[in-house]
Amino acid sequence: MSNIEVKSIDYQAQGDALQGRLVYQRGQQAKQPGLVMAPNWMGVSDNAVELVKQVVEQGYVVLIADLYGTDVRPTNGEQAGAAMMAVKDQPQERARMQAALDTLIAQTDAPVDPQNVAAFGFCFGGHCVLELARSGAALKAALSFHGSLDTTDPDGAKNISASVLVLDGAEDPLVPREQLPAFAAEMTAAGVDWQLLSFGGAVHSFTDPHANVAGVSMYHPKVSQRAFQAMYTLLDEVMS
Repeated sequence: MSNIEVKSIDYQAQGDALQGRLVYQRGQQAKQPGLVMAPNWMGVSDNAVELVKQVVEQGYVVLIADLYGTDVRPTNGEQAGAAMMAVKDQPQERARMQAALDTLIAQTDAPVDPQNVAAFGFCFGGHCVLELARSGAALKAALSFHGSLDTTDPDGAKNISASVLVLDGAEDPLVPREQLPAFAAEMTAAGVDWQLLSFGGAVHSFTDPHANVAGVSMYHPKVSQRAFQAMYTLLDEVMS
């Protein structure tokens, strides 16, 4: 990963100062597909950067979205929970995701094809990605890893133009199981191109090597690999 560059990038949403991380391969001249990554409840962090580097190696430019604001960087679960609940289901959630998408396309450090952009996210970030899609954002794909599927705007599904992929831990106690059929009904009623993959034996945060709460939040290497492969397969399909 020695050719990968990580750069802080400042932008705004609704007057709030934000700072994300742009991650890309140095020396790329041709425009590449662009991805907004919505991190888990810990927000912009070194762990988020390390995860994104693996995605960048597949040929993407990625902007890690700042969901909380420049001055909000949680260091523990209590702080993260408070920061998340201040944003979830509020206007800032969609606005900050849209601002990240706009910033990704507009930045000049790494050329991005504006016709080939998508968003993916983890846990709370997965919820943010689905809300961005429900807002009608111009995305080729919206991908959620072990994120909640609830929304205060079920009618928003009719605005979705993206192909939607939800990657779920079948034994995840933090995403209520009743959300799955409700999500399926919501997407189907709106005519969305959607998939939901539920992985047996996986709980919450199955892609996070640092997750180690037995039965609640645990890394699952095999499921993580399968989930990322499913993401790449869909992106290859929808990116022109």
